[in-house]
Amino acid sequence: MENNYLILDMGTGNSRVGLVSSDGVVLGIRSYVNRYHTDPLYEDAQYFLPEEWSGYLLEGCRELMEEFPEHPVKAITSTGARESIVLYNGEGKAFMGLPNIDNRGRAWMDEIEDCAFIYERTGRWVTEDFPAAKLMGYKKKYPREFQNIAKITSLSEWVGEIFTGKIVIEPSQACETQLFDIQEKAWSERLCRNYGIPMGILPEIAKAGDSLGTIKKEFSDKLGLNGQAEFIVGGADTQIAVKGIGIGIGDIAVVSGTTSPVVTITDYKYYDEQKRCWTDSNLGGETYQVETNPGVTGLNYQRMKALLFPDTSYEEVEKNMARQKGYLCTATFSSLHFSEKRSLKKGGFVTKAPFDADLDAVDMMWAVVADIACSIYVQYQNLCEMTGHKKEYILGCGGGFRSEILCQHLADLTGKKLVIREGFEQASIHGCVKICNERYGKDADGKGGAKQDKVYMPCGQGLIHAYYEEWLENRRVLNP
Repeated sequence: MENNYLILDMGTGNSRVGLVSSDGVVLGIRSYVNRYHTDPLYEDAQYFLPEEWSGYLLEGCRELMEEFPEHPVKAITSTGARESIVLYNGEGKAFMGLPNIDNRGRAWMDEIEDCAFIYERTGRWVTEDFPAAKLMGYKKKYPREFQNIAKITSLSEWVGEIFTGKIVIEPSQACETQLFDIQEKAWSERLCRNYGIPMGILPEIAKAGDSLGTIKKEFSDKLGLNGQAEFIVGGADTQIAVKGIGIGIGDIAVVSGTTSPVVTITDYKYYDEQKRCWTDSNLGGETYQVETNPGVTGLNYQRMKALLFPDTSYEEVEKNMARQKGYLCTATFSSLHFSEKRSLKKGGFVTKAPFDADLDAVDMMWAVVADIACSIYVQYQNLCEMTGHKKEYILGCGGGFRSEILCQHLADLTGKKLVIREGFEQASIHGCVKICNERYGKDADGKGGAKQDKVYMPCGQGLIHAYYEEWLENRRVLNP
């Protein structure tokens, strides 16, 4: 009997539902734009309504099951953006979601004094990005409502609760809260005390691949599922994505999307005394993911393409950029100097004065892609300095690697083969497939494999190397 999975993948800007076979064939996908609301009591706070989001996610599931009735579903699973949580009240209702783009805790971060311990035990700096700070900020303005919080969980495990009624959290998501001790692999009373968060609202830990049981009858009936379909725990989107391309211990992978995390997997908890990285729990919590990140990257490409080439396909833009023999400007738009724990506040194009009459939109677009490559390369160098990298290749996944210009730039800068596996654009979906296949003892590895690899070989010193040196200096000048 064939195995198919319903996979719910929730990002920051968009969410999608996919029906995928155990062999990694995507039968159908429904995508939705995530809707957020502004909270006027804070300088920078956004939230979402779980009931609103669950409505279109469930509708997507229903539509796919109606469109493909001949493909029975064995399991449902999910993955979700990190640093995002859902709040439940005493009646068990999910009443509010605090996404990764919510910064309601920013004004109170100076109150946290135990910063060294927090970094050591959570692998993260004390910032407003993480759910502990979001909850602290919520408590400051909504003390009565805060008292009514009965449980919290992550985006991916919120989906599990919808379908089974059970509230759990995967270690890859628990570590994002800054309330989870990645060394002890458990919730920490001391971390909770630092943020004023009661431990009682923290859910049970469940590992990727665990079953939460069969799907509630009301959803089985609505979706036309058989009574044996179950929910399998997924996890955080970055960890799921690199699992989808087969990352192993000692590998380095780049996940190029809105941002571009550069990660490696270790079998020990890496601690950097200079605090230049994040150390995450990997799926299951048995290994670790060490991460650096240049911040916003792919979003810059999308926005610049919409501005400069609104009526031109990405393929045509790439062809035009491939003809470049030189560069007339540099661009700097990535948003983080990760190893220094600071944002890059200023960006733009830098050209020689006076304005060069030969400079055109293709020059500017090429510079934006080169900026992404250089920004990733800086993070790659930092990660190598910390954990080393003996492999002759790096792995790549995410929609950003649709750009062959970016792929070649990155291979040239790193001096390593860049390996892009088939299905790289849907790496998070393929990661979820792998988790379900492992649960059911199925060997199929989807469509990813050596025969489908696309490999970009480094070409030695070239245009991107000259660009990098000038780019580095111009970025320093813009962000001293």
